Amino acid sequence: MSVSLEFREVAKCYSASDQPAVQDINLCLNEGEILALVGASGSGKTTLLRLAVGLETPDTGQIILGERIVAGPAHWVPPERRGIGLVFQDGALFPHLTVEANITYGIHKLSRDEGKAIAERLLEMVGLSGKEKRYPHELSGGERQRLGIVRALAPQPRVILLDEPFGNLDPALRCTMREEVRSLLVELKTTVILVTHDPGDSLAIAHRTAVLCDGRIDQTGTPEEIYRNPKSEYCAGLFGPANCLVDDSGRQQWVRPEQLVVVNKNQTDAIETRVVSFHQTGRHTEVAVRPTNMALMGDQKVWLLYLESTHPVEEGSDIWVTWNPFRRE
Repeated sequence: MSVSLEFREVAKCYSASDQPAVQDINLCLNEGEILALVGASGSGKTTLLRLAVGLETPDTGQIILGERIVAGPAHWVPPERRGIGLVFQDGALFPHLTVEANITYGIHKLSRDEGKAIAERLLEMVGLSGKEKRYPHELSGGERQRLGIVRALAPQPRVILLDEPFGNLDPALRCTMREEVRSLLVELKTTVILVTHDPGDSLAIAHRTAVLCDGRIDQTGTPEEIYRNPKSEYCAGLFGPANCLVDDSGRQQWVRPEQLVVVNKNQTDAIETRVVSFHQTGRHTEVAVRPTNMALMGDQKVWLLYLESTHPVEEGSDIWVTWNPFRRE
């Protein structure tokens, strides 16, 4: 599989007195792959995106697009010649142009008929056929987002960068748009970097995820791998609630609530815990427990596990649990 975009030992610092925005970045994006960059605010996601598209220059290292160095010592290719499409959170559509004109704006070197044919094909793919003459303000939020993506696809870029594409959408529309966008990108075999603070976007869309922390890559893997086997408390916390389990050697493991299961107290690996509190959440009961051996939980105060709502539970009662690393709901 060929590499579309590569960062080699990339670092960027905005001021000599500041901590580097990104450092020691080594990352490859394969052709047709959807890679999510996930991290808290200030982790370096936006800086990496700006470096890739050419809005910033790296202090050290190289950025390689295909087989061409586009940034690095003695190398610089301006943004307009990199063949990278960029989709912002709000779509950044031209409000004074029609839907069709927004798409053909970036392919003005083609004939009018050729540009119109490309626009019609892309609009049909995203369910916007018949809306060519409308203006962005006449579209729904989801329609505007789809238009922003196909506009970036029109010039056939080598890579597309999506910057928090679902950030302005309500939760229900966000779920729908995740499915629609992934289907579109996979169908077109588009190479994508998705920048998001929401790990749900990564789990729903990405083939692979890179977690950024303080400008460094903390962990890479499939979203499922990072969810199930986070290598740090930071990675674990980004993807939702996690329990700290400390083994006999002092090594910490991070276990999701659904991976803690109730077992018979006579089972060899059963851990005795006491129920601290619980509350119903639809089909689940969220139960906070504390192991009798406090050393097992590190600095955490309680573990969290999910029980079926029909499972009897009482505050102060003892239950025995173990860890099932393969269980996920």
